[in-house]
Amino acid sequence: MSSGERVLSFLLGIRHPTPCVVCPDLAAAQRECTEIASEPKSGASNQKPSDDMKLHFLKNTQVTCNDGTAAGYYLKEFKGSKRWLIFLEGGWCCYNKETCDSRYKNIPRLMSSSEWPQTRKGTGILSSQLEENPHWWNTNIVFVPYCSSDVWSGTGPPVKYAFMGSLIIREVIKDLVLKGIKQAKVIMLAGTSAGGTGVLLNIEKVSAQLEQLGAEAQVRGLVDSGWFLESKQQKATECPDSVSCTPTDAIKKGLRLWNGMIPEKCRQQYKKGEEWQCFFGHKLYHVAPALPQSPLFVVQWLFDEEQLRVENIYLGGQSLSEEQWTYMQNLGKELKSSLKDVSAVFAPSCLSHTLITKSNWMDFQVKGTSLARALQCWDKSLQEANRNSKTAIKGCPFHLIDSCQWPQCNPTCPALIDQATHQELTLLQMLAAMGLDLQKLGLDPKQDGSLTAVVSNGG
Repeated sequence: MSSGERVLSFLLGIRHPTPCVVCPDLAAAQRECTEIASEPKSGASNQKPSDDMKLHFLKNTQVTCNDGTAAGYYLKEFKGSKRWLIFLEGGWCCYNKETCDSRYKNIPRLMSSSEWPQTRKGTGILSSQLEENPHWWNTNIVFVPYCSSDVWSGTGPPVKYAFMGSLIIREVIKDLVLKGIKQAKVIMLAGTSAGGTGVLLNIEKVSAQLEQLGAEAQVRGLVDSGWFLESKQQKATECPDSVSCTPTDAIKKGLRLWNGMIPEKCRQQYKKGEEWQCFFGHKLYHVAPALPQSPLFVVQWLFDEEQLRVENIYLGGQSLSEEQWTYMQNLGKELKSSLKDVSAVFAPSCLSHTLITKSNWMDFQVKGTSLARALQCWDKSLQEANRNSKTAIKGCPFHLIDSCQWPQCNPTCPALIDQATHQELTLLQMLAAMGLDLQKLGLDPKQDGSLTAVVSNGG
């Protein structure tokens, strides 16, 4: 069984399907990305047609997916609304001929529009159902499928593959002018995983483009599971495949292939050859001159599964060393440190990846506040022009980082499910199953319940 299969068989049996994520493991990406809620081309919908986002191809046919097929977007209009939510899908990247050929063979829908369905149903913050999405249900929702494999940065002319992610975003904005986006009051550019990084890279360009078009909307960014830290482990620099390549090396190689776009203010802060650092949120955010002017809200699990995968930690694998367990604990601390100065943040101490498009996204809380509530509080604060302040309206917080230290110490975390038995597992049961000597580490499985209560206290 492959490491990717072990991950899914043991850990990813969460109560609700997870949407498509950044996933350098091609097999895992293929499985997870097929869980995107969509309607078959000829299938009948179980919901009212008005609940569907409908496919529109770009008017500019020169801006395409990797394989030259038309790029496009899905749109669910809400008549009379002055708010827009534009969502960038995730799905990692490819960075040379070998990885791109493999990606096209294994996950063609992330490089081509030839099999895109005519409609999609939004989940989580993309849902048009009041019960599932109480604050954004009545907005114009745009879903932009990821088919450029370049972390939404590409501006390159087509050779064997076209890498035009940043150009696709530009053309989507152009096409939305006829749909009324110039009259918008608020535009949220959101994304998960690679799409979240795409928000960081493109938000200032989108804001400038809308201003040039005559729009007076406030542009905001919502970055979900796109706040990565550099790998601590050394891997082969030749990067023969995506699994053996760190994100840093993949981005370095990819930038040349994609003719990748770097935010100009960030580019100016790094010497030639170091521009790849702008793909890492904490690097971009903590260089004051490079800080995006548009308000940003960062959503990040403190024990992100993809960050762990980069370090060759596959939860549910055959073994977990003491060193890897120590790394997991330190990861949470490092992510907390990198997020402390971010003005708006929601960071649960959980093992998971992506949040805003989960259908049960409102179940997860930090210090008693859900993400949906935190976003509403952030919205209120921005209306009062406190854009860069962490000072929340009384009783309405939006800077929320779990204070407990362990993975899964937040009682609202997605459950860990053993797929063989379909039983929920505690963290200590998972660690024991992966071969850790709990007593040697000072962890007593008999105290599992009380330990969970202790580490959960305070969220």
